[in-house]
Amino acid sequence: MYHAPVDPESDAPETLPAEAGEPAFTDTGSERLRDAHLHNGQIEARALFAPYFAVSAAATAGMCGWAMLGAIPIHFIIGWLAVVLFVNWVACRHVMSTAAIGSSRTARPRHALFPIGEAMLLALVWASLPTYGFATLPPDAQFVIGGAMAGMIVASLSLASVPAAAIAWIATLTAAFCIAYFHGSERLDLRLGLTFVMLAAIGIFGVTRLTRWIFAQLKVIAKTRAAAESIRLLLKEYEHRGVGWLWQVDSENRVIYISSRMTGLIGRSPAQVVGHSLPATLGGNSVLGQALLARQPFANLEMEMRTRRGTRWISLSGDPVIDVTGQFQGFRGVGSDITEVRKTQERLTNLANMDVLSGLPNRGRVRELLGQALDGAEATNVPCAIMFLDLDGFKPVNDTFGHPKGDAVLKSVSQRLVREVGTIGEVGRMGGDEFAVVIRDAQSRKRVEELARNIIAAIAEPYFIDKAEIRIGVSIGCAFGPIDGKSVDDLIQKADLALYQAKDQGRGICCFFNAEMANEQEDRLRVEQDMRVALATGQFRLLFQPLISAADQSLMGFEALIRWQHPTRGIVSPMEFIPLAEETGLIMELGDWVIDEACRAAAVWPAGITVAVNVSAKQLVFPALPNTVSEALARHRLQANRLELEVTESIFLGENAHTLDVLQRLRTLGVGIALDDFGTGYSSLGYLNKAVFHKLKIDGSFVREAADNKEAVAIIQSIVQLAKSFRMTVTAEGVETADDFTRMRDLGVHQIQGYLFGRPMSFDRATELVHGIQQRMTA
Repeated sequence: MYHAPVDPESDAPETLPAEAGEPAFTDTGSERLRDAHLHNGQIEARALFAPYFAVSAAATAGMCGWAMLGAIPIHFIIGWLAVVLFVNWVACRHVMSTAAIGSSRTARPRHALFPIGEAMLLALVWASLPTYGFATLPPDAQFVIGGAMAGMIVASLSLASVPAAAIAWIATLTAAFCIAYFHGSERLDLRLGLTFVMLAAIGIFGVTRLTRWIFAQLKVIAKTRAAAESIRLLLKEYEHRGVGWLWQVDSENRVIYISSRMTGLIGRSPAQVVGHSLPATLGGNSVLGQALLARQPFANLEMEMRTRRGTRWISLSGDPVIDVTGQFQGFRGVGSDITEVRKTQERLTNLANMDVLSGLPNRGRVRELLGQALDGAEATNVPCAIMFLDLDGFKPVNDTFGHPKGDAVLKSVSQRLVREVGTIGEVGRMGGDEFAVVIRDAQSRKRVEELARNIIAAIAEPYFIDKAEIRIGVSIGCAFGPIDGKSVDDLIQKADLALYQAKDQGRGICCFFNAEMANEQEDRLRVEQDMRVALATGQFRLLFQPLISAADQSLMGFEALIRWQHPTRGIVSPMEFIPLAEETGLIMELGDWVIDEACRAAAVWPAGITVAVNVSAKQLVFPALPNTVSEALARHRLQANRLELEVTESIFLGENAHTLDVLQRLRTLGVGIALDDFGTGYSSLGYLNKAVFHKLKIDGSFVREAADNKEAVAIIQSIVQLAKSFRMTVTAEGVETADDFTRMRDLGVHQIQGYLFGRPMSFDRATELVHGIQQRMTA
């Protein structure tokens, strides 16, 4: 009968507010779907009352026709009744047929004015003859017609699904009655007219309120249906195109519904799954069974499942289904195949826990393995152990043969370690040339010692890389847990102390942690703290040892040597605190103080006197060293060529590109660069031709051995010849006798340093020496 999905009194479709947890239907597609459901709801409501409305119209028309007999020609009455029956029959049939085929997908709403026009047409047809003959009818007939009209006003409730149509129906009947009353007002009772108007007003008011409420309910139903339709389509799309599936079980955990994607994964048909227990269908997983028995929502429940395609991993999420009475009805939820995700996670975990070069567990994984071993040791009272391994002599490998060969050596070391350790423990790489071995069962100390000896022997075997023979060694530090430490950090620290001890004792050995090492570590910490205090309170001082010309024994300069006057320890040897300063980073602050103090001293002396300062290899790593030297020279107004920086051959170990750059920047300033203890360590002659060094210093051991050892003499001659080729000065250290002096002078050495000409002395004594020599020269 009518096809408008919205209230005709509204100019635009109303947007329904979204309830909590529901999508808001504001986009065009959602509004269209809602309007279609509203239209179908209106048709269904109209179809429900259409027969009642048609029968009511026919019955009241018959009553009116019976009342008008005698006053209205019979053929008028019969024709009118036929028309009323016909139009109501057509309208009822149309509404019923539309409701039978209507759906949200087939609904085609007509213009909003169509139901209004239709209602007005039906009302005009019904009221036409009674209105025409109302004024000529006797009072009893008028009363019947009035009652019939009142009944039809009540029958307008059948049109409540479209409020505007119901109002139009009532308004048309009321208007017809008013017209009839107007034409026959001189013969009609005013009270009768007022009664009909009042009845119409009451009817309009009541029907309007009721129809608007019904229309609002239809809109809510339409919104709910549209939401359900959207959800159904989304779920269908999720099942067919997504990676997951849907499932539902009853209160006994029996499958009510399950997606075909899931049954395909299981390898069964839906008929074989529906009605059976879900946990049993998925392999009897107890975790899923417990989650279902708890009757609580669960999410991302991962479980392993064996299928015809092999082992698969799935993830399930579910929510309990509770009916309107609060009774538990089962579960519904979603699931997905996460096998590939799990594989990806495992690959990422392996990458995060694996050293790329060696394929061994990395530092983080070693810590995890040690933590697990410690937990097992405390639970079973069987001690575990951690071995720290540091390769000896590996850094020169990279410098001599290059990093590719160095990496090849590290791979070979990894393979040898895995072979030697076997099932006793887990081998890991801590980084660089450091490795670790975690031993879960270290109850037999003898077995651990034997493993350490085998590792040392295996690593010491030569490595043949691209026809090059490479030899390295390894030092090992070992600690037992929970005996030596009850935490991972504590145990690692103890193993590191043991490794430090092994290197200090000559390398190529294994040391086990003991209490003395802890005491030594504590002493080192105290020394470090004291060193910081010493820098702040001025406990360090410089001593100066003369540098003498071999040609005429004249004073050429001094070498500045640092000393520490500790308030309780007394004089602390540089051999004790310099390595510690390098490890703790204090060497930079200490080195800056030495450079500044040496420049301060040299500024007091005559222009021809130089001062030499020892520079640690750790200092040369920092690019700021040239700036520090330049500022010290400027601050004390000292010419750059009066300052010499002495470095040892250890600067050529490891990464030396930055070191060479710093040396060249220092040389650009004009300061001298001397290579100290030349020939005793790892020599790299290739760096002597880069115009960096201006002096070579021969170690005192060669000087002392030259008296009886011809090879030592040959070495000194080679050094002197090499220096002459590069136009460098040669200084001999450790000259203590006149014979040593004569020999060095005859071999071509330019400068002499040693106890023969003076021990390290204070600044005041050095100043007196400078001025005394100057006075003698003047006299």
